[in-house]
Amino acid sequence: MGTLRCCLLLTLALLIPQESASRKCDLQGLWRNKLGSNMTLLALNTAGTFSGSYHPAVTATNKQILVSPLQGAQQHPGAKRHPTLGFTVQWQFSDSTTAFVGQCFVDRHGKETLETTWLLQEEVPSHRDMWKATRTGTSIFTRIK
Repeated sequence: MGTLRCCLLLTLALLIPQESASRKCDLQGLWRNKLGSNMTLLALNTAGTFSGSYHPAVTATNKQILVSPLQGAQQHPGAKRHPTLGFTVQWQFSDSTTAFVGQCFVDRHGKETLETTWLLQEEVPSHRDMWKATRTGTSIFTRIK
């Protein structure tokens, strides 16, 4: 009886992490990055596109921060465990747009993260000022719910 119980426990221990690891990433929901910015992503449509909103916690402007709309797409929705994605945010409080690209990952415990790289393009007064118009960075988002 003891050997059977041990075998059952070992089997369960081996199966549970595999079930979590095989879980596919689902973009829909509320996400937060390390700076405290919140992002809400709505459900994907059949073409793999989505919309949502972004509420930044920090900004380079002294204007009031406003929730801003986003539009994006996921590569091959439903087909991959760790899909690539991209989305743009049209900032409502500044003359800039940010494009994010990245990938969604699910760890062996089922924790989802979006690891992204972004380019922010700010409006400048002239072509000569383009050298200072683009910023780049990374953001890692974790699911809040």
